[in-house]
Amino acid sequence: MAKHEHVRVAVIGSGFGGLGAAVRLRREGITDFVVLERADSVGGTWRDNSYPGCACDVPSHLYSFSFAPNPDWPRTFSGQRHIRAYLEHVTDTFRLRPHIRLNHEVMRMRWDGEELRWEIETSRGSLTADVVVSATGPLSDPKIPDIPGLADFPGKVFHSARWDHDYDLTGKRVAMIGTGASAIQIVPAIQPQVGSLTLFQRTPPWVMPRLDRAITGAERWLHRTLPATGTARRGILWGIRELQVSAFTKRPNELGLVESLAKANMARAIKDPALRAKLTPSYRIGCKRILLSSEYYPALARPNVDVVASGLREVRGSTVVAADGTETEVDAIIFGTGFHVTDMPIAERVVGADGRTLAETWKDGMESLRGATAAGFPNWMTIIGPNTGLGNSSMILMIESQLNYMADYMRQLDVLGGRAALAARPSAVGAWNRKVQDRMERTVWKAGGCNSWYLDANGRNTTLWPGTTSEFRRETRQVDLGEYEVLRPAPAEEPLRAPRKKETVK
Repeated sequence: MAKHEHVRVAVIGSGFGGLGAAVRLRREGITDFVVLERADSVGGTWRDNSYPGCACDVPSHLYSFSFAPNPDWPRTFSGQRHIRAYLEHVTDTFRLRPHIRLNHEVMRMRWDGEELRWEIETSRGSLTADVVVSATGPLSDPKIPDIPGLADFPGKVFHSARWDHDYDLTGKRVAMIGTGASAIQIVPAIQPQVGSLTLFQRTPPWVMPRLDRAITGAERWLHRTLPATGTARRGILWGIRELQVSAFTKRPNELGLVESLAKANMARAIKDPALRAKLTPSYRIGCKRILLSSEYYPALARPNVDVVASGLREVRGSTVVAADGTETEVDAIIFGTGFHVTDMPIAERVVGADGRTLAETWKDGMESLRGATAAGFPNWMTIIGPNTGLGNSSMILMIESQLNYMADYMRQLDVLGGRAALAARPSAVGAWNRKVQDRMERTVWKAGGCNSWYLDANGRNTTLWPGTTSEFRRETRQVDLGEYEVLRPAPAEEPLRAPRKKETVK
């Protein structure tokens, strides 16, 4: 990277959000951009999460870009390997590799108010950009709780998103910490291999069957030959999920039938009443993420698996101690404890117009305008920003809506001409977030009786969108310049001139 390189746009991250932004920029005729990626390959969370059993809980034909359909998905719910291969395919198909800078971790971004541009320091050099599109994603930095004694544990410790494939679990005594989306895939994948598996469960999840199957050769042939059939399949999957939204956002009591189905799913595999009691949630289904698995409960019923209905309190040598006092000797500890979602580390590295970091600005909770821009951070956008997450559908739909907004943002800058920047007005950011939080109060995520990773330290849901994906698409179709202040460079001052001496007439 040249020391003083300048680009029109710098995209941070090369997962679905970053690659989608790169494709959209090219389609808008913008080629003066780079994609800064801290790792040595593209893929984002689907590169980092390679644990046994890793797969998506959104149907394959809905978990792909509308502008890059894949007729050859092998299963109705695709695994990590195939999703990562899809992202590599997108990278090559849209000729993105010349724009991608691998092993370029962003260390600092600072807004230069005089030059109206971002100064970016990376692990491989510096550059400047007119616009920054941050697509680091909320599922990028693993969270491991601060457990007393963990540093002195003599065995193996790793997070699900940093799986150690060189460590052989065969015959080992393993502690699995957490019961989220990763854990319910890991448990059945490693249960036949390990000597014993102790699952530490603070809160049981609701688990529905995962109706996964191989997609037949005939189906794949049909989608290749008649692309409209793949589009129709995607549309049906989308429509079903749109119809489900009102139960999550307006009428949580309608989810009682779904709870009954989840209990029946558990009862088919778990015959022990005591274990069933441990695994039955006390909150409304949907309050925490509904998990999909047809193998999780059968794995928990195996003789080499023990469920401890308590979180991990401390580690004493090779002994892990639960909050209820249960002690277990283990050889390895695997954390499935999620990510820094409401306190994303990238926010510590972004310094805005007033000299404060984004983390300082968001210390009382994340807030943005339409999930994209933040007050005090001109020409800075985020993909999958605050309140853009979903509880029941595909995040790719939300990403594409934000790409529409990004594209119009760039068009508005072009119309303004010259050196210009758009700064989200604090009043507009506040009004948008009041509307979102008012709608959030009646959702199952706030009224369902649980504490989830959707909520920040103040109990506010700054993660999910309380509406349909079509509503969000309408809200982000174009930029409203009334919500922004247009910034221009300060006019150059006239140089001071020495006063002229008076001439004396002789």
